[in-house]
This record gives sequence, C-alpha cells and structure tokens, in this order.
Amino acid sequence: MTDMKKEQERNELHRAIWAIADDLRGSVDGWDFKSYVLGMMFYRFISENLTNYINELEHSSGNASFDYAKMSDEEAEFARSEMVNTKGFFILPSELFCNVQTKAENDENLNMTLDKIFKNIEESAQGTISEANFSGLFDDLDVNSNKLGGTVAKRNKSLVRLLNGIKSMKLGDYQSNSIDAFGDAYEYLMGMYASNAGKSGGEFFTPQEVSELLTRIAVCGKTEINKIYDPACGSGSLLLKAAKVLSKNGENGKDKIRQGFFGQEINLTTYNLCRINMFLHDIECDKFDIAHEDTLINPQHWDDEPFEAIVSNPPYSIKWEGDDNPVLINDPRFSPAGVLAPKSKADMAFIMHSLSWLAANGTAAIVCFPGIMYRGGAEKKIRQYLVDNNFIDCVIQLPDNLFYGTTIATCIMVLKKGKKDNTTLFIDASKEYKKETNNNKLTAKNLDNIFNCYKNRENVQYVAKLATIGEIAEQDYNLSVSTYVEKEDTREVIDIKVLNAEIEKIVAREEILRREIKDIINQIECA
Repeated sequence: MTDMKKEQERNELHRAIWAIADDLRGSVDGWDFKSYVLGMMFYRFISENLTNYINELEHSSGNASFDYAKMSDEEAEFARSEMVNTKGFFILPSELFCNVQTKAENDENLNMTLDKIFKNIEESAQGTISEANFSGLFDDLDVNSNKLGGTVAKRNKSLVRLLNGIKSMKLGDYQSNSIDAFGDAYEYLMGMYASNAGKSGGEFFTPQEVSELLTRIAVCGKTEINKIYDPACGSGSLLLKAAKVLSKNGENGKDKIRQGFFGQEINLTTYNLCRINMFLHDIECDKFDIAHEDTLINPQHWDDEPFEAIVSNPPYSIKWEGDDNPVLINDPRFSPAGVLAPKSKADMAFIMHSLSWLAANGTAAIVCFPGIMYRGGAEKKIRQYLVDNNFIDCVIQLPDNLFYGTTIATCIMVLKKGKKDNTTLFIDASKEYKKETNNNKLTAKNLDNIFNCYKNRENVQYVAKLATIGEIAEQDYNLSVSTYVEKEDTREVIDIKVLNAEIEKIVAREEILRREIKDIINQIECA
C-alpha cells in the first residue's frame, strides 16, 4: 500500500472521528466525551483483536469457515484459559463489540449490558500478569453518567449513537497496517480535544512533532535500548513514539525496546488513557508498566534497572511538598544537590528525579519551563550541581506557541551521566517552525535541522554554541540559550559615507527647487 493511500485512509478516519465527536459532544464538555469515544474505540479494538487471533488459529488448522463471533458463549468457554494466558483477557462472543452494537438499538437495558461487559472483561484478567493493566480500565466510560443524558432512555440513545459511530470507522485489517492507524487516530483525537477543551497541553498532550524530537534525541546513537521511561507519562504518546523512531527498514521498533515501556501518572483519567494507548498500539501486557502515583512523593520502579532512554513533558511550575516534607531532603534522588526545588515550582524536582532514574549510558530529554534556566535561589543551586558534575548535555530553545494551552517558548534539557567531554551545547531553535492558524508547528525539515544540530555538536553562528563548565560558571550558572548564542542582527546595515553623500544630493536638490520656486513667484508678482 502506497504512502499516499495510507494518508488518504488516515484522513478519512480522522474525518470520521471528528464527525462522531461533534455529533456526541452537544452541550457537554468535549474533554469528557473524549473518554467515551476513546473507551468505546478500545472496546472495539480488543473485541476484534481477540476475535481475529482466535479465528486465525482455527483457519490455520483447516477450519476455514470458523468465526468466533458466531459461537455460543457455552462453546466459547473452551478458549478462556488459553486466551487469558496469551492475550491477558477474555471476552465471550455475546459480549463482543460487533454483537452488542448489532442489538444495541433494541436493548432497553443497554447501559446495564455494557456495564456488565466491562466488569467481565476486567475480571477475566484477575489473578494474571495482566490484572494491574486491566484493573479500572473502563472507569471513565461511565455508561450510567448524567453526562450522557438525564434519563436511562436518553443515555441509551447516546450509547447507541456512540456504538454506531465507532462501528462506522474504517479500521481495515489489523494484521497489516491498521493498528498503527488506530494509534494515529487515538493521538489525533487527543490532540483535537487538548486544543479545544481548554485543558493544559503540558498536562494531557505533547504534540507529535515535539514527541519525535525528544525521542530522537533520547535514542540518538542507539539501535536499541533496554527500556524507555516517562515520569509524567500522561497519555503515553512520548513513550510510544520511541518505537516509531527505532523502526527502520521494516523492522518493528517495539522489538528494539527490550524490556518495554515504563511510566508514572498522577491523574487517574490520563493514567487509564495511557494504559489504553498501550493496548491500542498492541503492546503486550508484560512489556509495559504504567503506575498511578505521585512521581515526586511516591515514585514507582525504585528497584528497576536504570533506563537508557527517558523522555518527559512534566507539568510546568506546579506546587509540591518540597521542604515541608522533612524526608525529601534525604531522598537519594534529591539529596545530591543539597537543596530541594521550591515548593511553588517543582520543575527541578522532575529534573533530579529523571537524572536519578537514568542509566550510566542513557539520555534524558525533558521539556522545561524557561524560568528554571535562569531563576535564582534553590533552582540556581540545582543548576550548579548539574553543571559542575557535567550532567547537562544540551539546552535547546524551542519556538513559542508549540503546545496546546500555552504560548510560552519552552526549552528542552538533555541530561547524560556518561558525557565524553565537559561542554554543554546550546541551540537556538526559536525560528524553526511553520506558522499555522492556532499554533506554530515543527515541520519535518525543522525537526531534521534541530536534531542534526544536536547530533553534530558544533558551533554554528547565531544557532549553536558549545560552552565549557568554566564558561557557564562565569555566567553565574545561567542556562538560558540567549546567554551563549548570539542573536543575528537582521537590521539593515547602513554605510554612513553613502548616507551622507545621499543627504548632500538631497540638500543640493532642495536648494535648486527653492530657487526655481522663488523665480516663479517673482514672475507672478511682476506680471
């Protein structure tokens, strides 16, 4: 299938998603309906994923007419144990998306039917390795919520429209390219709602172009990694982007991440969406570990092997316990700097946490609020610790207005524990963007320009500057890119001699004109 045809199919899918979302949205906040759309997409996905898997096994055994969706529930029970062990969950034929959708319009108890099905799917994973991944996964798809309608009849009508809309999506053949298309559809919907629901882009969604830049930097120079980690993983798009970046010559990038995808998220809704996103990208249960806790106060993955790649877009300047919690100053993540990030600005706490979780040969690429690069107090002391110990590999100034919900020109801080030299590269990428209606966007050329500048690690006038630890210390540990990269003066250069000559010509011409005007006046007066 050609790239053009794939793009056409993707655009068709995006238009279908927009139509469904627009039809369902009504007077309810789109961000709430996003959970219903995504949850039902997920329900369809796992239904078809399981059905296709069982059908393929039977077809390969010579039973060409077999269709799991047409079996009775009693007959299907034979497959439960094997499917739970293999896929991590089980769905009876009567509870598959296709069969529920077909009967939905005539089901007066549709909300109860769906509620029971979702509970059954979660319970099918109990006692297995996938239990944690499925537990509470459908909590945000509340089929009894007043958001769907004030009465049971109205709620069921909304559910029928939702099921029909999701059924109408052309998702193609899961065995070929449709899983990626499904993931792209998910990210499209996330972006659509992040931009229209008045939510913070930093909290819910990182634009795909920024995700790609971060992951390209984090895996630069590597053909595979042990695992990837995001301490504020949101919907998981940053984690999953690594698989795409590592995919080359038809190879599956997921196989290049040996131990899988790890993350932590404090928001319950986005935590559930992240787990759903893993399934939508066909990540097996034993290849991802997403935790629901406060990363700074109750970090998970303590005992895990350090990560060779860390990517993150943590929330900007949020409050945290800081020195109100006497235990934190002795926390091995924060204690090396000798000071905690300010209680009103947790940015540097995320930086120190990521550094602590980073492998000796690893790279962390983190989107940062620009203020942490120059503010004084505790943040300056942490910067000094990072610089003096040669942990800061690069600082990149991004263009403004890239993220949904903020016009601020953010930065990327790149951390390494095993640097080959004692310099830090500063890159001014503030002009690398394409202007769009609501937001600026990084094009493929912009991404290549920034990444190549990072990879080449050379001084480039007005663009990039290598600074030693001593030079940074001389600047009082200010890490703002503008401190090191000279801005190009785009004002017109004026030759003062040429200008004076032009002025002399103008003055001379004015004198001639005055005389001519005086002669004309004299002629008029004498007439």
